[in-house]
Amino acid sequence: MESVSGAARIRRHEDVKSAARVLEVLELLGAEGARLSLADMASTLAVPKSSLHAVLRTMESRRWVETDPSGTLYSLGLKALLTGTAYLESDDLAGIAGPVLDLLAEETGEAVHLGRLDDTDVVYLAKRESRHALRMYSAVGRRLPAHATALGKAILSQYDEAEVQRRLNWPLPALTPSTVTDPDELLAQLAESRKRGWAVDEGESSVDIRCVAVPLGTGHGGGDAISCSAPRIRMDDARLSEIAAQVSEAAHSLRTLLRRLGEH
Repeated sequence: MESVSGAARIRRHEDVKSAARVLEVLELLGAEGARLSLADMASTLAVPKSSLHAVLRTMESRRWVETDPSGTLYSLGLKALLTGTAYLESDDLAGIAGPVLDLLAEETGEAVHLGRLDDTDVVYLAKRESRHALRMYSAVGRRLPAHATALGKAILSQYDEAEVQRRLNWPLPALTPSTVTDPDELLAQLAESRKRGWAVDEGESSVDIRCVAVPLGTGHGGGDAISCSAPRIRMDDARLSEIAAQVSEAAHSLRTLLRRLGEH
């Protein structure tokens, strides 16, 4: 019985390792957003190519990953898209936010986003495009460091300084020359955002793009916010204040809808 029990424990351990490896592959391909070779992934994940190749063959057969025509480069597969879509369809906030985001985009004429804090990043859950030809690049599912975005700073402003220090990985990376990486400066910005009810990104994630964001709450394990972004040439200080009021009104509408949803 001892040997059988020991063998069972070993099998369970190997099963857990295999499951962890699958998740590591999905997270790596999702973070990179590009095709990777077996060698690249094995090096990044610090695992033998032979064992990783066996995992990738299984994932490919189940459509979680796919290869290029040469069969040497891997990317996320159709099953990953379907699962991500199912997440958005089942999320209460993403489900009810559509009309509010549509109206905000129509009123401002600029790009509108719904974002959620995930670890130290903000992930875009929804987007409405600007009506202008000159616009910022973004996409649903894109991740950006929270400290470098208005969405992230709006969410972080809901926490006290100790919690912000705990949630972020220091030192902070700079995405542009304007990204705030100094702890004292960032905490001061968050205090100001907390006081006025909205946060600003001054070209900190994309050069020459200004963004205003308003928090929705600290649910979903991190928090949510909505934002409006535009090139600096279309968003001077007066326009920024006007858009901040419009985003604040949209955020209030979303909070009201969420509260009513929770009452039923």
